[in-house]
Amino acid sequence: MSTRIGFLSSLAFLLAWPMWTMAQTLPPAQWIPQDVVVCLQVARPKAVLDLLAGKEMTEAITSGPLYQGLLSQPKFKEFLNVVNFLETTLDTDWRTGLGKLAGGGITIAVCPQDTVMVVVDAEDEAMLTRLHETFLTISRAQAQNQGHSENVASHEYAGVTAWTFDGKEAHALVGRRLLFANRSEGLKAMLDLRAESGGKSLAANPAFQAAMHAAGAEAAATLFINVKPLMSIPNIASLFDRQQKNPLAALAFAGVMEPLRNSNWLALGLDIDNKTVTVRALTDGRAGGSNSPAAFALPAQPDDGTRPNLVVPRRIAALSLYRDLHGFYAAKDALFPQRTSGLIFFENMMGIFFTGRDLTSEVLVQTEPEIRIVVAEQQYDPAVGTPQVRLPAFAVVLRLRHPEQFRPVVEEAWQKAVGLINFTRGQKALPGLIIDRAVQGETKYTVAYFSMADVNDRTKLPTRYNLRPALAMPGPYVILSSTDALARDIIDALGQEANRTGAPSAQTHSVLEIDGPQTASAFQVNRDTLVRGDMVKKGRSQQEAEAGIDMLITLTKLVDQIKLSIGTQEDMPRARLQMRLRLPQR
Repeated sequence: MSTRIGFLSSLAFLLAWPMWTMAQTLPPAQWIPQDVVVCLQVARPKAVLDLLAGKEMTEAITSGPLYQGLLSQPKFKEFLNVVNFLETTLDTDWRTGLGKLAGGGITIAVCPQDTVMVVVDAEDEAMLTRLHETFLTISRAQAQNQGHSENVASHEYAGVTAWTFDGKEAHALVGRRLLFANRSEGLKAMLDLRAESGGKSLAANPAFQAAMHAAGAEAAATLFINVKPLMSIPNIASLFDRQQKNPLAALAFAGVMEPLRNSNWLALGLDIDNKTVTVRALTDGRAGGSNSPAAFALPAQPDDGTRPNLVVPRRIAALSLYRDLHGFYAAKDALFPQRTSGLIFFENMMGIFFTGRDLTSEVLVQTEPEIRIVVAEQQYDPAVGTPQVRLPAFAVVLRLRHPEQFRPVVEEAWQKAVGLINFTRGQKALPGLIIDRAVQGETKYTVAYFSMADVNDRTKLPTRYNLRPALAMPGPYVILSSTDALARDIIDALGQEANRTGAPSAQTHSVLEIDGPQTASAFQVNRDTLVRGDMVKKGRSQQEAEAGIDMLITLTKLVDQIKLSIGTQEDMPRARLQMRLRLPQR
């Protein structure tokens, strides 16, 4: 049975998932038209197949409760019967068969007019022919039963026999190469290029050539995206326009959106090393000028960049950003000529919290271009109780230029913010926060909490008890945390960091790390809440919602850590996504 689910994973990969990669054996790009929008090439299908549908991945999937639930579903049983039939017909097991049928490479291209073209290079031509004959026999029988036998037909074109099994798709076998298109026009275009009677091929496209050179020939798979045509799609163009109108989005995605907007191509290269998957993103676009958001995210010095992410107990995720908050806000009028209501509200609140001080020259000027964010699963104090919905704790860490001078200003602003929250909640007859002081090591910090005086049942506390806002300022740092427990952990982490010599990541402006086991744990403890939310928001049945959430938890458990780094190399934007998997040992 485990072999069958492996075949399921592999088939899903070959037909739907392979937006990760591209092939270079028997260059299929010479048979693909030049006006491609997206093209995926899998140069080493067996390496990808071994990772996504190998014995370790198969064991990890089949040993979970999700797979056991699938076994009871009629459609899944029917699929397994089809898999068994194909294994018997081809006289092979699914893993060996897939390697022989697609081991030479896979190419998927999306062209204008919603035309999809697929090129698959098999290692075993005889097996490919036998598989085609099997599906031909099945298609003829089905078409005859439905009274549409004319839908299964063949004709000669450019010296090749072209087939259709439903009157819409078109495909052909050329030696050990399978050509497929969802429209007959797509297959004709490929066969014309093969016969050298068509127009220019993708291989002759300068943007494609540049992207493949940048991605490197060693990649197991490569995804090429022709960016210019995509920018003419209204929905995609609007995503980029939002950054120009939303200061927070502009700051968060500075150094990312502008290069993409200005680029001709984007290339993603996939590398596989044992249980580590690395995706490199490269583009020819450059960031805007001195008045673009990217100008305040790109490190000024060659050896400068993001600081290492903080490591705390039960960490779910951590984000380290290089952002010049002072320079960014000082240029707000040039960046955002139309003042939004959100920006006006922010300025009014900051004016209250910081007692009318100028936000540019007196407040943000005190910050270094360093922002670190930490998200961690909470460990609740038994004396307090456990909320029914368990939210993770989160914190923001800033570094000050003149901490001794500015600490009292930050403390006053924080207490004013808590006071405003209490005033607002009081108007609604809701409980307020009580401010207290505590000490962690040599750092005195401030914490606010909700009283437990009127609480009898502490096993399912209201959501507000996830929050115990805290402000701590150890050394040159400011810690704004949703809980005092996380603030204490960060104080300890900063103390340990001070004893180590760690250089910044040169020319890197954003580093995100996600820890799989802790993320899965956070999902698991909130499983019932997530299921109910899925049922309400998406209108799913309980069984459907449970299956979806269980799949999410299962997939998360397979990940050890994900790390995304974004920066520049030789003034060109570069990104690197690395994912370490947690699979059973063989």
